[in-house]
Amino acid sequence: MRLLLHLVLLFLASNILAQGNSLDSTWVLDNYTKLEKMIPMRDGVKLFTAIYVPKDQTEKHPILIKRTPYSAKPYGREYFDFWNNYLRNYLREGYIMVIQDVRGKFLSEGKFQDVRPFNPDKKGNDFDEASDSYDTIDWLVKNIPNNNASVGVFGVSYPGFYATMAALSGHPALKAASPQAPVTDWFIGDDFHHNGAFCLMDGWSFYSGSFGQPRPQPGPEEAAGFDAHSRDNYDFYLRTGALKNFLKLAGDSIAFWKELYQHPNYDAWWKARNPRNYVTNIKPAILVVGGTFDAEDLFGAWNLYKAIEAKSKTESRIVMGPWSHEYWATSDWTKRADGSKLGNIGFGSKTSEWYQNNIEVPFFNHYLKDKGDLKEMPEATVFFSGENQWQKFNTWPPSSKEDKPLYLRANGSASWTVPTEKSSSSTYTSDPSRPVPYAEGVHWERTREYMLDDQRFASTRPDVLVFQTDPLEADLRLGGPVIAKLSVSISTTDADFVVKLIDVFPDDFPDTSAAGNGYPMPGYQMLVRAEIMRGRYRNSYENPQPFAPGKVENVQYNLPDVAHTFKKGHRIMIQIQSSWFPLVDRNPQQFIDIYHCDDKDFMKSDIRIFHDASHPSQIILPVVK
Repeated sequence: MRLLLHLVLLFLASNILAQGNSLDSTWVLDNYTKLEKMIPMRDGVKLFTAIYVPKDQTEKHPILIKRTPYSAKPYGREYFDFWNNYLRNYLREGYIMVIQDVRGKFLSEGKFQDVRPFNPDKKGNDFDEASDSYDTIDWLVKNIPNNNASVGVFGVSYPGFYATMAALSGHPALKAASPQAPVTDWFIGDDFHHNGAFCLMDGWSFYSGSFGQPRPQPGPEEAAGFDAHSRDNYDFYLRTGALKNFLKLAGDSIAFWKELYQHPNYDAWWKARNPRNYVTNIKPAILVVGGTFDAEDLFGAWNLYKAIEAKSKTESRIVMGPWSHEYWATSDWTKRADGSKLGNIGFGSKTSEWYQNNIEVPFFNHYLKDKGDLKEMPEATVFFSGENQWQKFNTWPPSSKEDKPLYLRANGSASWTVPTEKSSSSTYTSDPSRPVPYAEGVHWERTREYMLDDQRFASTRPDVLVFQTDPLEADLRLGGPVIAKLSVSISTTDADFVVKLIDVFPDDFPDTSAAGNGYPMPGYQMLVRAEIMRGRYRNSYENPQPFAPGKVENVQYNLPDVAHTFKKGHRIMIQIQSSWFPLVDRNPQQFIDIYHCDDKDFMKSDIRIFHDASHPSQIILPVVK
């Protein structure tokens, strides 16, 4: 068996070596032993856990854990993980590496529950993800020989949620935690809702796929998911129609999909699933990590960090790079994931590798091995696109930030001066039968690149308003949340509002993509940030309210934080629209139950955005001096 494993690893290594990587794949086999254990929880349920233990006996070793609903593969003591990506750095540092199937997933016992709520008042055998983390840590410290009783946890996306839960466990051996792109609030800003608007495409593809299918019994594979027999997502989601039709497609098997329909507003059910409500008095050091172009959990990274800063006294830091979801943590020999580019935009360096070597590994080494110091690691390490530079701050948002309103003006202009017109507005008609696409072209899977894609495809549509400044006379650095403050009226009782912040490149910009793919860049309209607000929630997420047709009302909401520098000669553009499809479900533009309405309930709405002295619609930008 050992000979067979050597041959397999050598074969895989040969493929990687062909890509210029000097990894010695047999090193892991020579230096590590893999264990597979069923670790008991306090209620008797056992969780499958793969444990990679150094053979070295000259020192005691720290433990680093990832708890995941996405499988602790590869299963089998003869099959090894971690050797073909940046996590091998931890093996070379002598870490005991642990990956665990969470309760109810793959080979673990028990029943899975999505974003299982934290229970701050557990008694006896009461359990949650924090207690499962505690029990896992406790077992490992007591049963794995030669460990130094210093434990860290980390994970990206859903595993980032479990890392947050572990930080709430209170186990004294847990010294450091790194929630990365963490799921925090599935109603306000992460994954499946943004400001109450349902992110249909991500929600449906995730839960109708293998992840959402029921598991009759523990096993190494998930069931096959729904097949739409389509490669055109815009066409498929539009043809399927109202949300109730998706509920019919799902049937009775996908439990969480049905639960979504039962909680259309921000009720106690949602609030219990928001870890930010419970991060008071966290003990381990925290490193929150995220990508400024993360389509899934951008909100979670920024806002978990802010919540911990506000509610706990522990040492906490945040790192935000120019990454899409998870790209700072994927295989560093894969050229697409080195953090040097995304879509048509280049960033001038291998930002993922820089982060791995200069932030993450030193962070865990310091707290788990007492190795090195973090004097040069600031509170916030943030990459600013546009200028393509890492910046260091003692606080986030930066203490030098000044909020500066950019006013929408007549004739598609935008300026720093308050409008003086007595009456001025711009109007468009939002038609649910022809929603504005979120990205250009025909594709099936939701793209990662839409977060900074060229917006010229949208700016020519009659149902998209466009406002832009004159060319900037100096660089403008933005760092922090963007606030949309709109004065609106609509002809119906509900509507959505999408605001986009866009960097317009000069017409004499070099006619080649900075990412090297030859895309025409003169006049490129780079999406810097966009966000949607479901209008009914403009005053309260708990208690939605209809619009009075024709009445001028305020719609104000935050866009997730930005870290971008608009260069001299570039323009700032604002686009406003009322659909973003099929990224977000269509609003029927009536104040009715969107989750159970019929196809016939969708209607057009005339949307008016005011920009006069009495109603100065504005986008408040976080200008960093």
